[in-house]
Amino acid sequence: MHTTFSALNRVAYIDTLSSETFDLLVIGGGITGAGIALDAASRGMKVALIEQLDFASGTSSRSTKLIHGGLRYLKQLEIALVHETGTERAILHKNAPHIVSPENMLLPIIEKGSLGKFSTSMGLWVYDYLAGVKEGERRKMLNKEETLNAEPLLRNDIVLGGGLYKEYRTDDARLTIEVLKTAVQHGATALNYVKATEFQYEQNKITAVVAEDIFSKKQFTIKAAKIVNAAGPWVDTLRKEDQSLKGKSLHLTKGVHLVVPYSKLTLKQAVYFDVKDGRMIFAIPRGKVTYIGTTDTNYKGATETPTTTQEDVAYILSAVNFMFPTIKLKVEDIISTWAGLRPLIHEDGKSPSELSRKDEIFFSPSGLISIAGGKLTGFRKMAERVTNVVAKQLQKENGKTYKPCATAAMILSGGNVPGIDAHAIFNYKQKLSGEATQIQITYNQVSELVNKYGTATEKIIERAYELTGTIPDADKRILIAELDYTIEHEMVTNLNDFLVRRTGRLYFERNYILSVYQLLKEHIAERLQWTAEQQAEHDAAFKKEYNLVMQFAN
Repeated sequence: MHTTFSALNRVAYIDTLSSETFDLLVIGGGITGAGIALDAASRGMKVALIEQLDFASGTSSRSTKLIHGGLRYLKQLEIALVHETGTERAILHKNAPHIVSPENMLLPIIEKGSLGKFSTSMGLWVYDYLAGVKEGERRKMLNKEETLNAEPLLRNDIVLGGGLYKEYRTDDARLTIEVLKTAVQHGATALNYVKATEFQYEQNKITAVVAEDIFSKKQFTIKAAKIVNAAGPWVDTLRKEDQSLKGKSLHLTKGVHLVVPYSKLTLKQAVYFDVKDGRMIFAIPRGKVTYIGTTDTNYKGATETPTTTQEDVAYILSAVNFMFPTIKLKVEDIISTWAGLRPLIHEDGKSPSELSRKDEIFFSPSGLISIAGGKLTGFRKMAERVTNVVAKQLQKENGKTYKPCATAAMILSGGNVPGIDAHAIFNYKQKLSGEATQIQITYNQVSELVNKYGTATEKIIERAYELTGTIPDADKRILIAELDYTIEHEMVTNLNDFLVRRTGRLYFERNYILSVYQLLKEHIAERLQWTAEQQAEHDAAFKKEYNLVMQFAN
């Protein structure tokens, strides 16, 4: 059993996967698969998880990056979904306060908008009630003047008022990684860049998966009593491989976000606003940038490479310029984009926006269990439902019993900061930055690290201390310390892993990357002992990713 999560130990992890028999194998390293691995491992199951690319490289790094209760789902009368996801917000904030934090959200009420004053007031009240929002964070209704004071950039000719309420901001990919790290601490073996290529059966029951290590091209077999397909947009691909793709199927929809400099859209808080076609989208300030989205369109292209189109860009720019008419955003203002797929359950006659976000479990005659649908916010409950099924089946088949789900009270990796409120986290950041002043680490640098890694920031600072004799420049030193931490503790195998999923820099600090790329490339090549051929391959892969976020297809 391994409790480490280091890219330096890949050979040992592959040996474990190929030589042992597991209670559960999870296919898919997004938030759903990560949640299942944590739940199952913490109950005492022997768990393995494989991901064909990097962890969170699909849907789980391409969302709106909110842990929210789904206000718009009230309009679809999905009361149970709103209640569950609203309740989960508070749980995730308690368990991972470094990456799940409450933020103000302004909902403008406009002439001929989708919501009127009464319906907004009632909707937000019901939203607060279903989510069990504590008194200090409950919604506040604003008149026109108060709304424009709260957000002066709004167009004043159509604003009637507004609602101010709390949503919870997160980093979706980092949340996935923290869940996986916690699963590994409970004994799970998780490995990225391992693709399931074939199922093996005994007496028509699935018993193993033939897998391939993408880097070495080595094939090996992973044996497990139960196999869960949590492959997100690829769920139906595995169901087809299992010859069990019958009845309901996935309906992929695409969501796109644009990132612009904060100086171009200087919002005082996040805004959730109407679009002319009846949809609503978010504009969310994040440090030096503001990001805007999302679209919601049917998708039929390659699952691996959803792209932002010129039509997507025009739609979002039109929407934001309509609501904030003085900013006059142009294509040239965009500094990055991302496009993600939602693996929803198909329902005849429904548009992408009308499809339910509820999750569903599919059972194959072979024993394969597949999970699809759902929302980032509800991943923990989805995992609980799937793991309950697995535990029940294992008990019936081999007499083993497992503990009940305990993840609601489980602090995630990095989340054991001294207090969950903003003041406590600020004090923690101040303490760390005070200790690190002798190696020229600033408060802002410490703050950014804590917002990503929580208490693991202490390990990064320790590593920076160790590097003082070899890297004189303080900024480069803390960056290399951060890279080393992610290699040794977060399974970073290349710069795409580090700059896209572990840190979000490709989306939010794209221009900065050029100034440090050579330094990072040389360091990771040395740490992972890349050959010249491997260096060239990884370099080409990163340049492709770097360019893709600014390529708008016709």
